[in-house]
Amino acid sequence: MNDQDRSDIIAVANEMAEAARAAILPHFRAKNLTAENKLDHDFDPVTVADRAAELAMRDVLAKRRPQDGIFGEEFGKTEGESGLTWVLDPIDGTRAFISGTPTWGVLIALSDANGPIFGIVDQPYIGERFVGGFGLAEVTGPAGTQALQCKFTDALQDAIVFTTFPEVGSAEERAGFRAVAEQCKLTRYGMDCYAYALLAAGQIDLVIEAGLNAYDIQAPIAVIEAAGGRVTDWTGGPAHEGGRVLAAANAEIHAAALNILRNA
Repeated sequence: MNDQDRSDIIAVANEMAEAARAAILPHFRAKNLTAENKLDHDFDPVTVADRAAELAMRDVLAKRRPQDGIFGEEFGKTEGESGLTWVLDPIDGTRAFISGTPTWGVLIALSDANGPIFGIVDQPYIGERFVGGFGLAEVTGPAGTQALQCKFTDALQDAIVFTTFPEVGSAEERAGFRAVAEQCKLTRYGMDCYAYALLAAGQIDLVIEAGLNAYDIQAPIAVIEAAGGRVTDWTGGPAHEGGRVLAAANAEIHAAALNILRNA
């Protein structure tokens, strides 16, 4: 991949993020917004904004990069010919979205056969865009453009750990999370993809989750790794297909948390 290809990918990804913002923001905190439940046994909401945002991003790709594949949460997989696939979550954190909290985000990743090579975590309401890959590690928002750099905390007793749901998946997974959290300075909940953005921005040290899909984690992986962090599954293997995820600010804090998760 040459410099022109990388520049084109970055431009297209930002165009997609802008298109998603335009599709989503008219619905955020709207009094008449309704949500459908995609599950029978639990609550997994989807709104008109989720679907409109993914369609808007797909429209950009149809015009700008029709050779690439697409894997989106709402409309599934579209095969491509380039060996590259855009992995899209139009609103990660729809529960937060319908609750009016600005911790949801638009996730855009470009992946090859080995995983994500570029990613964007975009928070349209706050106006923050976290970008990672191809030599970029930066956030643009109300404070301008700043470099992303993960923290250097190397001891769990000094660490801040996040997860989205206090129940964290199965009983076994909950026990693993609690075993790490008990060693940390501070535990917080409910931030969805924004927690990963905060990790890349050097605000927190760990995000531990379970039950993720590929579209939940590929963009955060690209952004966090560009900022110097590590993202694996709970065994230390690749996490880009989802499942159990451990995101850490550096190798030392990752190793400490991973050792507990392996033995919990």
